[in-house]
Amino acid sequence: MPEGAPGTGVVNLAEKLASFSDTWSPRIVGELNGQHVKVCRLEGEFVWHHHADEDELFLVLAGELEIELRDRTVSLAPGELFIVPRGVEHRPVARVPTEVLLFEPVSTLNTGDVRNERTVAELQRI
Repeated sequence: MPEGAPGTGVVNLAEKLASFSDTWSPRIVGELNGQHVKVCRLEGEFVWHHHADEDELFLVLAGELEIELRDRTVSLAPGELFIVPRGVEHRPVARVPTEVLLFEPVSTLNTGDVRNERTVAELQRI
């Protein structure tokens, strides 16, 4: 495999997360099988939204994350993950500074069916 090809290097998540400080703006750290692997810093409430065609995996690396669904709230601690099924309306809430790893199809827009000031159409690769 050529040097620098996807999957040939070690990704240090702590270093990647230390390279930025803004919240709710995912960064791409890898790609596999049509999926982006992203890291993101979260704090506060996000917007209610859904992804019509994509499931969304949240893995908490540090902090705490609540994923509000219309019928319940899922609470996640470091080392725990939750998959929001496609079409399910949800709102991530981080009451403390939180770091997450996301697995999402390349086509996934962070705000799903909503477009607002938190929509990140062009993701940075770090």
